[in-house]
Amino acid sequence: MSETPPEMRSWTSRLITRVVHSYFAVARGMTMGVRAACFDADGRVFLVRHSYVPGWHMPGGGLERGETALQALVKELREEGNLEMSGPPELFHVYFNRQTSKRDHVIFYRCRNIRQVSPKKPDMEIVESGFFALDDLPAATTPATHRRLAELSGSAPPADVW
Repeated sequence: MSETPPEMRSWTSRLITRVVHSYFAVARGMTMGVRAACFDADGRVFLVRHSYVPGWHMPGGGLERGETALQALVKELREEGNLEMSGPPELFHVYFNRQTSKRDHVIFYRCRNIRQVSPKKPDMEIVESGFFALDDLPAATTPATHRRLAELSGSAPPADVW
């Protein structure tokens, strides 16, 4: 049995996640999201810190009705970091995200040579963001983010669970 990840240990994080996913349970049969490891030309990874859950995460979000995974990815990268892709993203893996709900999946991409068109100003959702060297990640980088980066580097096999 896996332990609860740090970003889901606070009661407010669990409550917000439960409310949002309860709504989606009625509105949708299954929830699906996208996330990406976005690397700039120097090999640094882009991370965000949200206002509603602790820790540093890779950018991403949920798919809306009628939206493709690629459309959602482009939208989330723009909204969370003012990021643009210089080429097509690479599909890395699809994960079951049982910590969020029993119906949630995450499509995970690798994006190379990402360009930030302008600095991302803090807002109601993203309070901090930036590019980080892989050997100098923020202390509060989530365990899931560390696992995905280890999988991308080949030092760990891809898991099936986020």
